[in-house]
Amino acid sequence: MSEKSSHDVLLVEDDPGDAGLVRIAIRRSRHTCRLHHVKDGDEAMAFLRRNGGHHEAPRPDLVLLDLNLPGRSGHEVLEEIRSDLGLRTIPVVILSTSGAERDIKKAYSLGASSYVSKPMDVEAFTAAIHSIEDFWFGTAQLPA
Repeated sequence: MSEKSSHDVLLVEDDPGDAGLVRIAIRRSRHTCRLHHVKDGDEAMAFLRRNGGHHEAPRPDLVLLDLNLPGRSGHEVLEEIRSDLGLRTIPVVILSTSGAERDIKKAYSLGASSYVSKPMDVEAFTAAIHSIEDFWFGTAQLPA
């Protein structure tokens, strides 16, 4: 079980509606989380590597990664995270509207920690985010 009192979550999501739902769910969570939001894969990698305007970015405890992003896809971001020795231990949960078997298989083959299809119902969406938080911040042991 994780003992850290506050967790940093990086959300990589270009859809403002979905980002808003994640923000609301995290605010209503029993876990204390700081949500950091970027809108594309390039900005995600800049945040993770503390480049550009992200030189003071915290190392996230968890990345929530959409697959369908402008420019660099979520699969490409995941592949880059897993190929970087300094980033590869960060859990990456794919949070996507795609339930396509090829997307799921590819995500796991690239090292996704888990794959969650975004529920269409607001309550189910919130429950999914809370389940993710409960597992990663309440059950799993995260690297220091």
